[in-house]
Amino acid sequence: MIAKFLSTVVDCPDPVALGRFYAGILGGRLDDSDPEWTELYAPGQRISFQRVADYRPPRWPSQEHPQQLHLDFVVDTRADVEAAQREVLALGAVFLHDSGGEVRGFRVFEDPAGHPFCLCYGQS
Repeated sequence: MIAKFLSTVVDCPDPVALGRFYAGILGGRLDDSDPEWTELYAPGQRISFQRVADYRPPRWPSQEHPQQLHLDFVVDTRADVEAAQREVLALGAVFLHDSGGEVRGFRVFEDPAGHPFCLCYGQS
């Protein structure tokens, strides 16, 4: 092994706001003492958010402004994803797509800074 994984870093226009959005999904502790670099410490993971001047959000599924990466969050069942969808929308997410799977599937959303993320079910 050369190194240990530290964090996923997400570019955005407002690190504190985006950190709070993801803390609403994952829980954990948010260190927003630096408005240029905010860190979310959730159980078993760390996500960092950094301010980028002239930020341009990705556009899913277009490659004109490619997503480059996205985050997947898993729930157990399709019924659970219904509840999770209501909660992420209340936090400020925007719904983009439903795969329509009855047993396994995913729903795609956009976070407040325009990054796509998925709520997946039947994947565990």
